[in-house]
Amino acid sequence: MNQMSSARSIIANLPKDTGIMICGHGSRNQNAAKEFATLSQALKARYPQVPIEYGYLEFCNPVIHSGLDRLKEKGVKRVLAVPGMLFAAGHAKNDIPSVLNTYGAQNPDIRIEYGRELGVDLKMIRAAGERIEEAIAAAGGDVARHETLLMVVGRGASDPDANSNVAKVMRMLWEGMGFGWAETCYSGVTFPLVEPGLEHAAKLGYKRIIVFPYFLFTGVLVKRIYSYTDQVAARHPDIEFIKAGYLNDHPLVIDTFEDRLIEILEGAGVMNCQMCKYREQVLGFEAEVGVAQESHHHHVEGIGGGLENCPCEGDCDASCRDEEFCKQHGLPWTPLHTHDHGHSHGHDHHHHHDDHGHDHHHHHDHDHHHDHSHDHGHHHHPYPHADHPHGPRSMKSK
Repeated sequence: MNQMSSARSIIANLPKDTGIMICGHGSRNQNAAKEFATLSQALKARYPQVPIEYGYLEFCNPVIHSGLDRLKEKGVKRVLAVPGMLFAAGHAKNDIPSVLNTYGAQNPDIRIEYGRELGVDLKMIRAAGERIEEAIAAAGGDVARHETLLMVVGRGASDPDANSNVAKVMRMLWEGMGFGWAETCYSGVTFPLVEPGLEHAAKLGYKRIIVFPYFLFTGVLVKRIYSYTDQVAARHPDIEFIKAGYLNDHPLVIDTFEDRLIEILEGAGVMNCQMCKYREQVLGFEAEVGVAQESHHHHVEGIGGGLENCPCEGDCDASCRDEEFCKQHGLPWTPLHTHDHGHSHGHDHHHHHDDHGHDHHHHHDHDHHHDHSHDHGHHHHPYPHADHPHGPRSMKSK
């Protein structure tokens, strides 16, 4: 029996009181939500006898605690929770664990074990390579690999460890596929952003530039990536720009989710804390060591769902965040989030991963008071390079 069939046998024979929870971020783009649901359905198709649910942090329904409720209603006592995210930044390290911890504290009869993100994984690299090959085949022509530049576009985070993983994926694809050159840029938060990244790439003299969003699903950010690609391409008609597809529900992505579940069961689901800015003194981010582990999404849980009647027809490009657009189309408009509040609380977070002595404790006790007044409901430590000329302000809506 090979490794994959062995893993599938283990998952298929889970006890009846053990369920799987896939935790996503969520998007205002209904197509992105549908694709995430499709991924969950693909896993359910492999294991129809195993209780499997999914939920989002924000902008979509169902939210994570609703998915956990459904598992509880099915008699689940042990939950294997995996983040539906490529890399571990704040969402996977703080927000999702905080939601799971809160639910566990409120439901002490349920044991929640949290796995790691998909990460830099050879199966994911192969899935990415196939998406790029598909784009090359669709484009046709006889442009040589050595005359082609690959631009890998990551989500972008305020966590340098997550951003560096995108660069590693780029290098693995570049060296594995033999392109003449490769670059990395990001859709927001960090630098370089897509437009300056592509403008820089256009100066390097390659006949073809392949833009590959290293994303699981479509959404506002992927649409913006393609939009900026079109804009830069229009300024450089002598270069062929190819827009590759994102990962979506590629079978190797599903295989990687299975691997993460097996890691939980075997007690090997360990996050990379060696490069974590919350635990170690990462160059330039020293002030964030020991920052509290708490979710910044509770105020926007579920917001953004039910937008099927919006003029975007579910394929949101964030125009709904523009007040004039909403007035034009007779839609109610509210900013993503604006609030002021003060609170004082203590957190005691404990993630128990397995029965093999591999305990991971995220333990925080703190008492604080803070005020929020911003558009997105996130109180994050200031990004240290916010004045970088090629970022890191998120892309403007187009």
